[in-house]
Amino acid sequence: MSDAPLNRYQLAELGALLAEPARAAMLLALMDGRARPAGELARAAGVGAATASAHLKRLLEGGLLGVHAQGRHRYYRLAGDEVAAWLEAMALPHAPRSLPAASADAALCRARTCYRHLAGALGVAVCDAWLERGWLRSSADGLRFAGDAAEALRRAGCAPALTANLPRLRGRGCLDWTERRLHVGGPLGVALTETMLDAGWLRRAGSGRALLPSADGLRRLAGLGVRLD
Repeated sequence: MSDAPLNRYQLAELGALLAEPARAAMLLALMDGRARPAGELARAAGVGAATASAHLKRLLEGGLLGVHAQGRHRYYRLAGDEVAAWLEAMALPHAPRSLPAASADAALCRARTCYRHLAGALGVAVCDAWLERGWLRSSADGLRFAGDAAEALRRAGCAPALTANLPRLRGRGCLDWTERRLHVGGPLGVALTETMLDAGWLRRAGSGRALLPSADGLRRLAGLGVRLD
């Protein structure tokens, strides 16, 4: 997807791509930022190999997917962070106003990946707290991370090699579909999430999008101003 404004025909084509449940299922399966082979996406969509191939071809032509060839194998992924943000925004009008505590989706709403950056209640809490502290600063080209904030993460136990790069990256506010507020997206959001995963503050819950914050991670984040109810 380009940054140029969509005309009505392009918007109608994007709508048509999402109108097929199998294609929508494939896109949702790729929202964790991982690349997957056609067979795995076919199973996620509940269709056969030939049907999956046709759907993947349409999604590639529509600019929503990218593909990486490795030997005889082809691995599909979302075309970029902006595609993930668009899909999250599309889901926003259909998000529940509140989530019952016993819901099977509670972990997903608490912390998850949006493409490859931290989303859900924890992602929003990080964004809110660090904007208030001045660690995240809005600039003409998006969100920037302050140098003293990167040093605070290093002192809290994050890898110096990862934190040193944070002030050089650009981020953006990404509207969270469950919280209806912003979390940090873009390259900065991806790097922050990778930093927390590397430090053991978060871990992946199987093959899905949910992320599980560790007790130590929540304690260290609380020390950095981030509190998750």
